[in-house]
Amino acid sequence: MRRAKSQYYVYILANRTNVALYIGVTSDLSRRVYEHKQKLVRGFTEKYDIDKLVYYEVYQDPENAILREKRLKGSSRARKNRLVESLNPQWRDL
Repeated sequence: MRRAKSQYYVYILANRTNVALYIGVTSDLSRRVYEHKQKLVRGFTEKYDIDKLVYYEVYQDPENAILREKRLKGSSRARKNRLVESLNPQWRDL
């Protein structure tokens, strides 16, 4: 029997005014976004009321997802904005 392939997600959350951003990685995007929306995640996202999913990418292996997360975290705010706007120009909650 073959094991189902896992998927990994690199995601960007924003606050209501799109001023504060959070970048994370997870293997269960819907669960993780729910945790952020319900304020179950302590720290940065709770402090800045970050709970709007504005962008995500899908990966087949955790190593590439983690590398992408680190690259995004190190990129400029302008580059992050362009990335979000390339797929979500209105910054809607996905």
